Amino acid sequence: MAGESAGAGLTVATLVALKTAGLPQPSSAVVFSPWADLTLSGDSMRSKAGVDPALTPAGLRLRAADYAGDDLADPLVSPVFADPTGLPPLLIQVGSHEILLDDATRLTVRAAAADVQVTLEVTQGVPHVFQAFSAMLDEAGAALNSAGAFIRDHFAATGG
Repeated sequence: MAGESAGAGLTVATLVALKTAGLPQPSSAVVFSPWADLTLSGDSMRSKAGVDPALTPAGLRLRAADYAGDDLADPLVSPVFADPTGLPPLLIQVGSHEILLDDATRLTVRAAAADVQVTLEVTQGVPHVFQAFSAMLDEAGAALNSAGAFIRDHFAATGG
């Protein structure tokens, strides 16, 4: 599975829902710039606001209310609050110039603490979902190559 931004948060929430329902997990998941905390409680919401050209806390606050109403801390809405035990290997990629940086780092720490195989790749000086700019940014191409290798390695390891 893979997702970017809000889709990355939905990817992790789907993995949690699959686990809760006792359904099989995919071989791995790749999430780019995950929006995994709709409560917007990460420090990077403030500390990175001046360098994030794509997102604002005010804009995210509006979208969070549209999506989830008042229960923004529900683990299936904000998977940074979920128990990640039993999730498949995760690759989390994020740029250092994102207000969602702490969503990625906190998700990584929670997964690692639950013995989930997790890899965090923080690329310096790039914006939200920088992977979409692979035609212009060498870092984006490298990130996509890393994600492809991660998926191939885990897919092959499961006999996929």
